[in-house]
Amino acid sequence: MERSIVKNIFINFAGAIAPTFVSLVTVPAYIHLMGVERYGVINLVWTLIGYFSVLDLGTSLATENQISKARAAEDDSIECIFWSAWFMNLGTGIVGGLLVYLGAFLYITHGVKIEPVFQREVMASLPWIAVAVPIANVSWVFAGAINGVERFTSFNINQTLGTALFQLLPLAAIFCFSPSLAVVIPAAVVARLIAGVLLGAAAFRAIGIRRVRMPQWRVMAELFRYGRWMLMFSGASMIASTLDRVLVGALLGARFVTYYATPQNLITRLNLLPIAMVRTLFPRLSAVSRADADALAHSALAFLNGAFTPCVIVALFALKPFLTLWLGPAVAAAAPVASVLVLGVWLGGQSGILGILIQAQTNPAYIASVNWLELPVFAGALWCGIHWFGIMGAGVVVVTKSLFDYAVLLWFARLHVWSIVRNMVVHLAFLVVALVLSESITALPTLIAAALVMAAANLGMSLHGSSELRSVVYKLWTRVTLSAS
Repeated sequence: MERSIVKNIFINFAGAIAPTFVSLVTVPAYIHLMGVERYGVINLVWTLIGYFSVLDLGTSLATENQISKARAAEDDSIECIFWSAWFMNLGTGIVGGLLVYLGAFLYITHGVKIEPVFQREVMASLPWIAVAVPIANVSWVFAGAINGVERFTSFNINQTLGTALFQLLPLAAIFCFSPSLAVVIPAAVVARLIAGVLLGAAAFRAIGIRRVRMPQWRVMAELFRYGRWMLMFSGASMIASTLDRVLVGALLGARFVTYYATPQNLITRLNLLPIAMVRTLFPRLSAVSRADADALAHSALAFLNGAFTPCVIVALFALKPFLTLWLGPAVAAAAPVASVLVLGVWLGGQSGILGILIQAQTNPAYIASVNWLELPVFAGALWCGIHWFGIMGAGVVVVTKSLFDYAVLLWFARLHVWSIVRNMVVHLAFLVVALVLSESITALPTLIAAALVMAAANLGMSLHGSSELRSVVYKLWTRVTLSAS
């Protein structure tokens, strides 16, 4: 991979660390101040809002794709693309807000098991829940524009500020007023509005916007033609990624959403490196030839396996002690489920690289169709798993789906399959062994020693096979030795 790509990966990785620490600090405070069930309800509310993000119609990714191509061709259509996308997402966001108003009413009253007092609190917040949709839709266009011109430093600064506002402003409202959802939800929406304004200002600076332009129907049609497949491609994945929480809430109650979703949110933070790579690579994959894109994807997958797997191994061993220290033994009882879900996060990181290659270079219609056909099967499997085995059943079904998604994406990416599969299977074997050892070892010194040995062995194997990883490690080592001397 080029030096500039590796640099941007580390910029995006570093930018994702600060929001993670903010979440780690604030989640225990939320659970303590709001209670387990109320915190579970607010998780379900944000999940419901996320479902209506399909009304983005894939415009934000289409904006990033088209702006990156326009930038590579050095034409002057970037501003036109931006405003056409902005007006599209504003319109669909308003429609989505009206729909989520009705959807939230039906879901809270009939779709989930929560106490009547919490139902009333959510009902009082319905207008704010509706407003959150157009705010999110417009903010995604801002993010797509910034990433399309590869201004990743600006994006990550604004992402960090946005996460801090989203976590801290509702906490301040709890301290000043009450832990009621009728207070917390409006505070969170106001935080997203402020963050959206800051992100918009950054987008204006990044692409040099000086005035408002009316949208062009031709450009909007082009964005929609590309974005409709992105909608199908990502829409089913987005629904599937939160369906486990929804069914846990419907079958077991809001309290179990906290026990399931809080560790899940924690382990999802492990995905910092894959997310950084996806964010960095998508505009570049959109702008280069297919042969160059294939070579870049091969290098990215090898680099990701080598750098990410040792981190996941350490996380498997550290998960239960950390959860006990972070949230107490009650939530830490869900550590076995979280350990299983870690495998899904690891598989999802690789699927992300394959997914953006398909989105940038090939027709994603086929894989989008597979995702939607798979969704009812996944929902049925989740229902059975949760009904018979509780939250552990949900975790096993989610990981099984992640493995299937990886196989499908690899097939449609049209890469040299066997070399990639061979590398993946070896790393997956390390993770399975680490999972078994982490559940069977109870003594902390032995746990630490096993984690270090497994991680070192995996990293050594990866350094032997990945020149990109060797180059990165050598540069880091050189900087450390120079600073020490």
